[in-house]
Amino acid sequence: MGASRVAHNSRLTGFRKLGVQERRAAVARESGVDAAAFEALDPGGLSLDAAGHMIENVVGVMGIPVGIATNFTVNGRDVLVPMATEEPSVVAAASNAARIARVRGGFTTSSTGPVMQAQVQVVDVVDPRAARLRVLEARDELIALAAAQDPKLAEVGGGVLDLVVRVVEAPAHTYVVAHLVVDVRDAMGANAVNTMAEAVAPRLAEIAGGRAVLRILTNKADLRLSRARAVLDAEALGGEAIAEDVIHAYQLAAADPYRAATHNKGIMNGVSAVVLATGNDTRAVEAGAHSHAVNADGVYSSLSTFERNADGDVVATLELPMPVGLVGGATRTHPAARAALAVTGVASARELGELITAVGLAQNIAAVRALAGEGIQRGHMSLHAKNIALAVGARDGEVDRVVAALIAEKAFRHDRAEAVLAELRSR
Repeated sequence: MGASRVAHNSRLTGFRKLGVQERRAAVARESGVDAAAFEALDPGGLSLDAAGHMIENVVGVMGIPVGIATNFTVNGRDVLVPMATEEPSVVAAASNAARIARVRGGFTTSSTGPVMQAQVQVVDVVDPRAARLRVLEARDELIALAAAQDPKLAEVGGGVLDLVVRVVEAPAHTYVVAHLVVDVRDAMGANAVNTMAEAVAPRLAEIAGGRAVLRILTNKADLRLSRARAVLDAEALGGEAIAEDVIHAYQLAAADPYRAATHNKGIMNGVSAVVLATGNDTRAVEAGAHSHAVNADGVYSSLSTFERNADGDVVATLELPMPVGLVGGATRTHPAARAALAVTGVASARELGELITAVGLAQNIAAVRALAGEGIQRGHMSLHAKNIALAVGARDGEVDRVVAALIAEKAFRHDRAEAVLAELRSR
């Protein structure tokens, strides 16, 4: 991650016990963001008029809770992380894992350049392999045509980097598929590369001797990777037995697609929450991540790795395609997204991608540690009990008492919550 624009202390002891306004004040104090910016996170922060300009056929706005994950240190900088999610325990779990990682210095991250690709599919080509070479011979012409669609991109240090041409064998046809490789700088880049693909498609098809069909980006953003690494003290994880079982849990995910799907979902709990909070495209990031989980043998596997180092610590690593941006789309138009980005203090799309990957790794660490210890349900269902209490109509003074009863009985059911609430009100 690049140089910080603001000084953070992400270790906010007792943060969860504060009221909402007190939490906002603490985040404003530590992030340097004006407290008024948090009004964008209020119910109604996105007006119906603004929503109507974002998508079609608007009938309303759906609220998603936004929490702040604490304790994160990334490349030596403390960061407060906004997370938008409806799932209980996600924010708490990420914060707890970040606290464990903090013992050994937190998360270390790195990334490639912000490079996206667009594909142009050409069909009905008589000589596809010769056509591939003809297109490559016209590389400079086609790159210039693509670059002309967005001259400002070159002005800020980005632009078209290369043209790659593949011959793809499908069951009934052989296609010539050209990839425009583009440095999109601080944008997610979909609009830029799609525009370029559409502009070059007619000329490319003419050179290949066929007809252009698809002209669109690929969400397999394997040239735009973010990486995160954390060293986890075995005692901080819960002791030697927990550390060893964390390794066993990872190894099953690496070997078994059934476990890998749930293992990777845990990673995406953290990733998608930050992607959504910052106004980026959750579906694009999720598609890229799951395609990246297919290993060289064509088997769906774990996105992360866990191993022991020479000191006996557990080292967790994660690498993900990370097509996110700071400009364009909802990151510009949604006031809550602007506020969330301000809290993080990130200065570039690469820095944001690295932070998101660190959060995904933290979420994974928390889930695997819980599974290797007391089980996932203890913490998750304790938090879920509050949702159950609210769903059956418990009011402020009643929620904590209903939750306490459900936890004591280990009965996380609506019928039991209704009975507990009725008993409370009958006294």
